[in-house]
Amino acid sequence: MGIRPDSEVPVPPCPPEVFFTRDYGAVWAAAQVRSGAWEPVVRGAYVAAGTIETPKARALAEIIAFHQRLDVEHWFSHESAAALWGLALWRDPTTTHLRQAGRPAQGKMPVRRHVGAVPREHQAQVNGLPVTSLELTAVDCARSLPPLDALVVADAAWRAGADPARCAALLDTLQGRNGARQARDVLALADPGAESPQETAIRFHLLAAGLPAPQTQVKVPTWCGTYWSDLGYPQWNILIEYDGRTKYVGDEWFREKRRLDAIIEANNRIVRTTTEDLYTPSIIVTRVRHLLPPFVHHPPHPPATTVPGQFEPLTPIHWFKAVEWRRRLELGLVQPKSWVKHT
Repeated sequence: MGIRPDSEVPVPPCPPEVFFTRDYGAVWAAAQVRSGAWEPVVRGAYVAAGTIETPKARALAEIIAFHQRLDVEHWFSHESAAALWGLALWRDPTTTHLRQAGRPAQGKMPVRRHVGAVPREHQAQVNGLPVTSLELTAVDCARSLPPLDALVVADAAWRAGADPARCAALLDTLQGRNGARQARDVLALADPGAESPQETAIRFHLLAAGLPAPQTQVKVPTWCGTYWSDLGYPQWNILIEYDGRTKYVGDEWFREKRRLDAIIEANNRIVRTTTEDLYTPSIIVTRVRHLLPPFVHHPPHPPATTVPGQFEPLTPIHWFKAVEWRRRLELGLVQPKSWVKHT
């Protein structure tokens, strides 16, 4: 499904203002820190106190700081480029990534340098900072990140306007390179209808468990208007929704109850999920599987041992089986009736 009408799409965030010791002098900078007016970002770079409220905001400040200190041509890439474009990330960024044409000298800056020139058609500027294009950013992340993290970025890139054809052309030049196969698999599953990383994660785990691909942004007509559900199988009247902790405040709770009642009265079944459910995604898979009609083929998903507070690991065999089945189905190598269990 495409992007829901009137929904938000990723936009580049406004970067924080960064102050440098070289512009104000060490004595003045130290005084500002002591007074609580500034707080350090990296050595020699500061932001106004209270400016950095999230890990992504700190990552943006570090990018600006490193950009001012680099004296060679460079482009921010991978997760750093995703943050600059405003794309969603599954994990908070902890490292600044950049590409440069030549092999870098051994420096003291804590950055991850990737050697290789950026093709001119994939060079871009975001808020005055050099960055890889949306397409190259999606491909780089799809090659280097774990599958779920990569799919979160790919969904957001598609939603922000990345061109799948340009991504495919990039992948054609990377045949046999590290991560190229995973990148092709991830980008084949990207869907611009995912409006949050959590929605992507739910879809990812359903696919990895061998279930049919759910539709994103399902249109639900009811007696009191048309609503939209995050995910679902409309052909079987199954809807899946993710609820954040701060989603409903004040009168929104009552409007949501009215919406929920109308959807259920329209003969739909709803699986509601929260952040806590994503720590054990096999439970989500089981809840959805129980609602699927008996003729739908869905191989069992063995439970994985988890550590409290950590997300359940996904075995590579489930991921690649799901991707291969989806690809063969779209190419017409297998027929939809293969989902039917013969009795």
